[in-house]
Amino acid sequence: MKNFKSLALTFMLITFVTNVNAQTEDNPWQISIGINAVDVYPVGEPSPQGELFDEFFNATGHWNIYPSITSFGFSKYLDDNFSFGITGSFNVIEKWGSNYATNETVKVSELNYYALDGVVKYSLSEILGLDKIEPFVGLGGGYSWLQEGPYNNNAGGDSDANIGFATANGTLGLSYWLSDNLGLTYQSSYKHTFQDYGTTHFQHSLGLSLNFGGTDTDGDGIYDKKDACPEVPGLEEFNGCPDTDGDGIQDSEDACPDVAGLAEFNGCPDTDGDGISDNKDNCPDVAGVAALNGCPDADNDGVADADDKCPTVAGDAANGGCPWPDTDGDSVLDKDDKCPNKAGTVANNGCPETPNEEVQAQLTSYARTINFDTGKSNIKEAANETLQAIVAILKEYPKANFVVEGHTDSTASEKFNQKLSEVRAAKVVSYLTANGVDASRLTSVGYGETTPIASNNTKSGRATNRRVEVKLAN
Repeated sequence: MKNFKSLALTFMLITFVTNVNAQTEDNPWQISIGINAVDVYPVGEPSPQGELFDEFFNATGHWNIYPSITSFGFSKYLDDNFSFGITGSFNVIEKWGSNYATNETVKVSELNYYALDGVVKYSLSEILGLDKIEPFVGLGGGYSWLQEGPYNNNAGGDSDANIGFATANGTLGLSYWLSDNLGLTYQSSYKHTFQDYGTTHFQHSLGLSLNFGGTDTDGDGIYDKKDACPEVPGLEEFNGCPDTDGDGIQDSEDACPDVAGLAEFNGCPDTDGDGISDNKDNCPDVAGVAALNGCPDADNDGVADADDKCPTVAGDAANGGCPWPDTDGDSVLDKDDKCPNKAGTVANNGCPETPNEEVQAQLTSYARTINFDTGKSNIKEAANETLQAIVAILKEYPKANFVVEGHTDSTASEKFNQKLSEVRAAKVVSYLTANGVDASRLTSVGYGETTPIASNNTKSGRATNRRVEVKLAN
């Protein structure tokens, strides 16, 4: 144990001399030393070994501990909390379980033990939000050598050869970091062998771990992990970032890094004294107003003089700083008038409330050109242009309701034609609503063959009667 204490003091001295961080991509290397204990008892084997995990922490009765530094490890950080390590260890086995009858420790005569193990370790600190305490798990494998004795004499006779065997290892451990890079580590590994001449066992270890290898790319004395600007030399007060203009604001937060400025303006000056920093002032040499990014506004209409088409008359920004016209004289300005060339009402956004006779006649004319094949309700592709014209008219009268009437010729039975006319009207309503007309404004009705507008005795007359009509609802 004296050697162990000496090495521990050496590790602590290295800690004070070096300035490295916990094992990460910027501080990727780790070495460890310690003592180890080998326990062949709680592995699920016949007496004098015992059941799996039986008396797992019976260090006095079952653990073989050699009083010296007996474990040496070296590992490399990989990525995403994973690291890979190799550990070499040795021990002397003197305890081989218990005598069930007397409960006394079964002794053997100093069997030499050696092991070389590799492990992929995953740190749980980040997931659990821990700092100084680092739980970890590991999976790996290795090769162990154990001198033959009375309970593991696989060669027969009195052989005392060192027999090697492969193991599959599972590890649980915990590190407590005394500083950024020096930690106390305990771990337990279950080392299972599938070879008959091998010995499944547990190995526990306790020791010191030292992380090192931190990089300082820009040479400013701040390691990359803590350096917010690792490629550019900087100042410690700014976490490694520079302050080129010396105004006390680091470049990454300085909106004007090459010109000294004020903290209230994020490091930029205010040349014209209008309270707007130059980097946000579109007119930095002329005092202006904040609403216009530092530019003047003579008529106070919210449009900078340089952009105002009527700089001496207050207007609207959407109209280039000029007042809006009212083309149709209905007291609704063109910018708010949904029908700027047709007089309407304020309540209806400048549009007429309902279509006049001329518009209704136009609707009727359009609708009657939407013809169908005999016995069919599908809208022909040729009718799309007409239907779009109807949509445009209906949208001009958003407060008016309309009814779509369906009609047929007299080719089929009255019952069939009645149903067909209803479907035709419904198809047109579906088209109109799909193209932006509010469904609540539309209804449909079918009249079958009852209201022809042409003779059903001719082919052209029947084609004319297969129609729809769109009318203002009562």
